[in-house]
Amino acid sequence: MQMIETDKAPKAIGPYSQGVIYEGIIFLSGQIAIDPKTQEFINGNIREQTERVMENIKGILEELNLNFNHVIKTTIFLKNIEDFPVVNEIYGKYFDEYKPARSTVEVSNLPKGALIEIEAIVGK
Repeated sequence: MQMIETDKAPKAIGPYSQGVIYEGIIFLSGQIAIDPKTQEFINGNIREQTERVMENIKGILEELNLNFNHVIKTTIFLKNIEDFPVVNEIYGKYFDEYKPARSTVEVSNLPKGALIEIEAIVGK
């Protein structure tokens, strides 16, 4: 196994890595709206948080010389499922013709009071 570490995404806030590569499959840890430049949580609205989360994922992919077309599956965790239309709109801008498998679930709470967290499985 190989751990992923990049300044293009927030540092882990606990005992985990940004991601792990195992037998050619990349498992990205859940991303919340933390700015990688400041390591500060963006306590904004769902639009601002979703954009930051997607940019964090993009940063990890770029570090690996990959892009969103390599994403196999995502899981989206939402504090409020009613935010789904906004999240879906922003999320869709990051994927061209290829659309990965996806699950979206509402949860009661997320780290730092985030409104959204997204994790991904990526292929090389």
